[in-house]
Amino acid sequence: MTTILHIDSSARPGRSDTRAHGSHSRRLTAKFIEQWRATRPDDEIIYRDVGANPPNPVTGDWVHAAFTKPAQREDWMHQALAESDELLSELLRADVIVAGVPMYNFGMPAQMKAWIENIVRVGVTFGFDRSRDGEPYWPMLTGGKSVVVLSSRGDFGYDPGGRVAHLNHVEGGVFAPLEYIGITDQYSSAIEYDEFGDERTQKSIADAEAKVTDIVMQLQARHTQVSDIAMTA
Repeated sequence: MTTILHIDSSARPGRSDTRAHGSHSRRLTAKFIEQWRATRPDDEIIYRDVGANPPNPVTGDWVHAAFTKPAQREDWMHQALAESDELLSELLRADVIVAGVPMYNFGMPAQMKAWIENIVRVGVTFGFDRSRDGEPYWPMLTGGKSVVVLSSRGDFGYDPGGRVAHLNHVEGGVFAPLEYIGITDQYSSAIEYDEFGDERTQKSIADAEAKVTDIVMQLQARHTQVSDIAMTA
């Protein structure tokens, strides 16, 4: 069985295909889950809406606690890391992370950044040893997880090679820290022209949804193979 961690980070409630002024990124993540369940109904889905319920930002106490060895942590340290522990538990269980991440001022929403800050954690998702020869840091999530970023943009031309691609810090902002902790199998799709509201918007929606369908098919094949290998190992 494959476990999917479904994250939405848009501040807009609802989906753009079911609610006026709803979220395009929520629309795409919902489509991903619907298509996945159509052929794999028994797979586990974990849902986390950081748009509606943002994780707490990292604080000085959080950093102090995270860099204290578990056996030496005081009660207040465990409390400081409690939410991070919960988010990490979901991430560690997941085989596929599908995240709706709209573009806000050329980057990800603060709610999504807070999620990332909570799950990039020393001793859990990355290792650090200052005495280690060569690279003192190393990724700890090397179990073949996949991540899908489904985005939306008001303007157009943010894909690689596009007219404003240099201003797009969404996919890279998510992919870089997840790659750092070992999640290197990465996919994306995005709706553009949101602020235009014309036929270009509708075509972009159709194209993005078609790409979501393709990603679902790729990942179902990939994670079926991974499961088969694990069962015969």
